[in-house]
Amino acid sequence: MTVPSDSFTGHVDGSLGDSEPRAPRSYEADASALEAAPGLARIAAAAWLRTAEWTAESALRAGRRLTRAALTGESPVTLLNEARDEVLTGAQRFLGTADIERRLAGPNGQPGAHEREQTLLDRGTALLDRSSDLEQHGAEHPAYARILEQLSPDEARVLRLLATEGPQPAVDVRTWRPLDVGSVVVAPGLSMIAQHAGCRHPARVPAYLANLYRLGLIWFSRDTLPDLAPYQVLEAQPDVIDAVRETGRARIVRRSIHLTPFGGHFCRLSLPVGGAEIETLGASRKPTSR
Repeated sequence: MTVPSDSFTGHVDGSLGDSEPRAPRSYEADASALEAAPGLARIAAAAWLRTAEWTAESALRAGRRLTRAALTGESPVTLLNEARDEVLTGAQRFLGTADIERRLAGPNGQPGAHEREQTLLDRGTALLDRSSDLEQHGAEHPAYARILEQLSPDEARVLRLLATEGPQPAVDVRTWRPLDVGSVVVAPGLSMIAQHAGCRHPARVPAYLANLYRLGLIWFSRDTLPDLAPYQVLEAQPDVIDAVRETGRARIVRRSIHLTPFGGHFCRLSLPVGGAEIETLGASRKPTSR
């Protein structure tokens, strides 16, 4: 039986097709692109407007900042640093990255707890790995360099005194009470460290000693030194005599100030405590002739 040619709806490859002819796939893609074109154009226009707005605002702020800096004579370095920070902050806000950074960071801008713990764990693991190294380690403690940055010149003199002359006597002036019940300290920690160390600011010695104690370099002992002669000299000093006189009935408690083992090792490695080294101090600062 012959099939009429007008009833044949198959494709060239022999497959049956729809009752209506379909447009080629490339034409469908073009049609979809044309339909999406207005939306893409609106997105591009909005992005361009945001960029232009941010650029204009940045330029306006920069112009005002330059004018104010010129009038006040502000440092150019400060101006450049502030401009850099402002541009970075604006770019983060414009790109939407500031919120992401805040989410990744913990309170007060610090890394999250998990990230901080992981970092500490990594550092601790690396420290233990170095401890098993058979090579000889350095004699200095890692904290020595930072400690030197936290010392004043007078505090270095106090450490040198303790390292070269040994523990120093100190006394507390207390009110006298029967059986020491209700006794209070009137003048604590009086010593002659300022005079013996050659401190330029003797009134600051209590603060110096507190800082050295904070750093773990010295400690205050309740024990009395074996030699009592330094106490007799100390108790004859005007500040001790005045404290006793103002108290009325006073009791003097003898104590001592020592270097800790950590402080002694620090002094041996970080300060010129040897006799020859002390003699060279100030040798390069010769007095100028007049």
